[in-house]
This record gives sequence, structure tokens and C-alpha cells, in this order.
Amino acid sequence: MRWKTEKNSGWGRVHWAEEQVARPERASTLEDVIRATPSPAVGMRRSYGDTPLNDGGHVIDMSRMNRILGFDEETGVLEVEGGCQIGELARIFAPRGWLPAVMPGTGFATVAGCIANDVHGKNHHGIGTFGQHVLSMTILNGSKRQIISPSRSARLFRATVAGLGQTGIILSAKLKMIPCKGDVMMVTERRAENFDAFIGLLDDSTATYTVGWIDATARGENLGRGILEEGETGSGLMPAPKRARSVPMNAPHFALSKPVVKLFNRTYYGRVPARGRTSVKPINEFFFPLDKIHDWNRLYGKRGFHQFQCVVPLDQTEALREMLKTIANSGLASPLAVLKRMGPGRGGYMSFPMEGYTLAVDFPNRAQAALLIGRLEEMTQNAGGRLYLAKDSLATGARVKAMYPEHAEWVAEVAKADPSESFTTDIIRRLDLRSTK
Repeated sequence: MRWKTEKNSGWGRVHWAEEQVARPERASTLEDVIRATPSPAVGMRRSYGDTPLNDGGHVIDMSRMNRILGFDEETGVLEVEGGCQIGELARIFAPRGWLPAVMPGTGFATVAGCIANDVHGKNHHGIGTFGQHVLSMTILNGSKRQIISPSRSARLFRATVAGLGQTGIILSAKLKMIPCKGDVMMVTERRAENFDAFIGLLDDSTATYTVGWIDATARGENLGRGILEEGETGSGLMPAPKRARSVPMNAPHFALSKPVVKLFNRTYYGRVPARGRTSVKPINEFFFPLDKIHDWNRLYGKRGFHQFQCVVPLDQTEALREMLKTIANSGLASPLAVLKRMGPGRGGYMSFPMEGYTLAVDFPNRAQAALLIGRLEEMTQNAGGRLYLAKDSLATGARVKAMYPEHAEWVAEVAKADPSESFTTDIIRRLDLRSTK
């Protein structure tokens, strides 16, 4: 297997790494590579910070190992290689009446990446995380193949789900798909005039899928205003999909200046009538709205961006309100800000979700943004919340470890699975996650 020197980044383009990259296409080739050079695996590098990076080391790109290995039309049980992309699975199986149980915000995420980060979607409040719908998986550790499940090597399974690739390479997985009515979405959009109204809409929603765009620049009586989207799968006439576009170059600094962002947010909020509206969308446009803009991360310029994502318990809405005030007063937020309600579901020791509200906001990579995010991290910790490691690029290990009460159990399983620390990556080193100290 040929190793190729590459310079890669996370999706936020803040952290970069020079790596030796191999791209096996068959399990036999992968086993040979692992036997000779044990290395961590990566997928499509859609994690925002340094999760998919191993600066100065080797990584195995699993994106070519993307075969569908089997599907049961009666039960919805699907077996796939780890490099399969979620968007492709939705495209193939939604017309047949099945969907991946959980879909993140991009269809480019791989199945193995979804497991390694235990991703959540717009239906977390009702169905939990991706890892909770994994029936079993095959992992490679050295030359050893091992099948693990919630009942077979259960502790190793819980360490692998949301385990950031530290227990081995996920070769394949069996997933329990969920029924759907077809490959279109019936989407209802409603305005929320302020923070209290937004929380009320989230709490009262009975929709299968919900997500809220929030105007992170709004202040005063408009603080927390936004648009709640509620979706249900449907069948019928498919609207014409929008043509994909690309961002050909890094955007200039002024493209996300404070006046531009405020104007965009005001216009975006106003596009939904006060009475609300219902429309039909292709399924990918509801679940993966930004995928139709290839390389959209270039909109933040060559310095990239940070995403701050936290979750706080249900009884901490005042803490969430103060975060929004802090963000709005900073003038640093981009138009990409999301608010959702989460349920209690989580599949691994290091899974992000808890029952509460999750806020995600993008900030251009500037010195002021790093200071602001540090303040928001502190507010999250004081509220008893957590940071999402798939998005993090700035946190400290001490803060993260304090937010994850099962961290010690994860460390113990990882130490047994990878005593030589062959699968260590940049985020693990930055946060010292394999230590309990």
C-alpha cells in the first residue's frame, strides 16, 4: 500500500496536519496496512476541529471502503462498510421506504464517522443517537477482527461509540434502519419572535424532525428570534432538486462583517410569513441543507472558522439566554446558528447528548472569537452542560473531562484496546483524553 504525503484540515480549516495517508479499497489490504503500520482511520473529514487529524503521523482514509454488504427489506437491517456516506444511503433507500435512523447535518459523513462521534440528528428528541441504532460492528485492532455489539463485548462497544476511533478501525456495521413514507419531506416553518417563544415552540412540538435557525445577532426584545422547521417524510411529486454550487475561493474578510451578517439574518428571518408556511422539499435539502454548496467552509476565508456547540439541561434556559446575549453583544456570530431540543439518548461513554437544548454557532477565526468561545465554554460548564468534541477546536482537557462523567470508564477500555496508543490523533493529544488526570 502506497502512502501519500498530504496536508489536511478539519472542516473548520483552523487546525491543519501534514500526514502520510493510505486509501485501501479492500479489507484484506486494510489488514495488511494495519499489521505493518497501525494508524488511526479517517473518513470525509467533516468534523470541524482536529478530530480527523494526526499531524506528523499516518492515517488511513476509509472513504473507498464504501460497499453495501447486505439489506433485509423486511426488517430494515442494513450492513455496510464503514466508508459508506449517509447521504448515499438516504438516496438509495428512502424510495424503498427506509432511512438511516439518525442523520447528521451533512450527507457526506461516513457510517464509521457517525459511530465514532455518536452523531445526533433532527429527531434526537424522539429516537436518540446514531450509536443506539447500531446492532453490531466489526473493528480491526492490529491483525485482529472483532465483532462487538451492545450485548457482545458491551463495554468495548460503548467505548467505540463516540470513541473518536481510539479502540480500532470500524470496518463494517449492521444498522437498524427506520421506515419512512418516501423520499420527500413535508416541512412546516414557523417564526419565533424571541427566545421565550422559541423555547415554547421547541417544547410543544410533536413533529418527528425539528430544527431551529436562530438569529444570533438579534438583541433586546428580539433576542433569540428565529425559525423553527418541523418535518415529516412523505411521498408524491418530487420537487426539482436545486443545482449544487461551489465556493471557488476563500471569501474576503468583509464577507462576514457585522453589517453583512445582520442584514442577511434580518432578510432570512423575514422570508417566512408571520403566519408560517408549509412546503415540500427533496429529502436531502431538509437534512443536508449546506451540502448543495460545495466547499462552503471557504466562506469564512483562509483563516477558517470555529464552531461552538454545547448542550445544557432543560432547567438551564436562563444560562442559554445569557449565552445568546453574550454572542449577540459580541458582534462576531455568522448566519449559521442552530437551536434544537435533545432527548436523553446516548450510545457511548463519551457521547455528547443529554436531555436539554443544544446551541451551535459558527464564528470566523479571529482572536476575539477565541476569547468569546472560552467564555461560552465556561458558561456551559457552570450550567452543567457539555461541549461537542466533533465540533471543538479550542477547549482544554480539564474542562472537557469534567463534562463527561464516564470518561474514566472510556479511558480504561481504550487502554485495553490500544495499549501502544497507535490510534492517537491530534484532538486526543490536545485534550489529553487518554489520561484521567
